[in-house]
Amino acid sequence: MYKKMLMLAVASLVTTSAAFAQVTVADPWIRATVPAQKTAGAFMELRSAKATRLVDVQSPVAGRAEVHQMAMEGQTMRMQTADGIDLPAGQTVKLGAGGYHVMLFDLKRQLKDGEQVPLTLTFVGADKKREAVTVQVPVKPLTYTAAH
Repeated sequence: MYKKMLMLAVASLVTTSAAFAQVTVADPWIRATVPAQKTAGAFMELRSAKATRLVDVQSPVAGRAEVHQMAMEGQTMRMQTADGIDLPAGQTVKLGAGGYHVMLFDLKRQLKDGEQVPLTLTFVGADKKREAVTVQVPVKPLTYTAAH
């Protein structure tokens, strides 16, 4: 009887954990800012075990944060707000310069090399359940360029 109850409990935990998007964030970074700068970009790689969608971003260092996308309009590269980013199951989605990225607006202070900035990413799965993932994003030097 005890074994059956234990197995049911374990099965329940496995089923419960599978219901979450299980998003992982790799190589996050933000470039340092100069004292009067009011915006910054955040970059990272996102991967989810199940299909999900990034729908919101927040950080206490910014008045607001948005998901943005760079896109060509004719001969001009333009940045525009994106309503979210789809993360296909098991595939890595890169947020980097020239594509999708996070923009931090109305910075409350200068972001300095070596510090960590909290960033909360909110995802919505196909089942409409929301999952918030908070990461500590390292601030890199003004001259930093991510490896390709």
